[in-house]
Amino acid sequence: MATTAVTEPHDASVGQAWSGNEINIRVRDFNLWYGTFQALIGTGIDIRQGIITSLIGPSGCGKTTLLRSFNRINERYGNVTTTGEVSILGKNILDADVSVAALRRKVGMVFQRPNPLPISIYENVAFGLKSHTPDSQIKRAHTDELVEHALREVDLWPTVKDNLKRKATGLTLEQQQKLCIARLLPLKPEIILMDEPCSALDAAGIERIEELISELKKRFTIVMVTHNMAQARRASDECIFMLMGEIIEHAPTMDLFFRPRNEKTAMYIEGRYG
Repeated sequence: MATTAVTEPHDASVGQAWSGNEINIRVRDFNLWYGTFQALIGTGIDIRQGIITSLIGPSGCGKTTLLRSFNRINERYGNVTTTGEVSILGKNILDADVSVAALRRKVGMVFQRPNPLPISIYENVAFGLKSHTPDSQIKRAHTDELVEHALREVDLWPTVKDNLKRKATGLTLEQQQKLCIARLLPLKPEIILMDEPCSALDAAGIERIEELISELKKRFTIVMVTHNMAQARRASDECIFMLMGEIIEHAPTMDLFFRPRNEKTAMYIEGRYG
């Protein structure tokens, strides 16, 4: 299937993207079952490069399942079957010749609750790089440089530079989440998936992580699940509203919140269900 950018606006109700950026994620007629339960139904969306796209909707609507489909993490849970197409950077990731390890280098994941490894701050950031690189190709000076650069990108370097051997689990939750983002960066991903990345943080921590996410979109395509409607309005460029496993509406964020085209979207935004 062609992967050229969309050049004209499409009907938002069927989940098409707008013009302006290359399409990094293209989904067509995608269905997913956990056993006999169908969690995603006929999904079709285009997600553009270099913006933040939020997935919103009631609990159990399929947001996280869709997010995890973009790097095939759902398969870890077993008894998952799929049909359709999920193209990432022009390649259908459901094809038999796809390396899942290589896919997850290009498509990184940040989880709802920070999950630093119980090792040092330095080793946490270097972990992904070492996992995907033969030992013979790893040079300490280069690794040091990548670790410092990653920690600077997430604004942790000034805080931790003198304590890189400290166990990462001793950091605050906000610092742990930043560290988990930093852990992705040496792998040079192109897409970052975030599953409610601020849900465990206080208001100040949420603000700082949102500022970081806004900076990261200059380099990465970001797809984020959130239950926080105010956060979706503040932090995203486009929103996708899901309900019962289906895409109901995909639009620029302000359009979706203030000029929804689908009555179900309006009902959700107004708090009438969900």
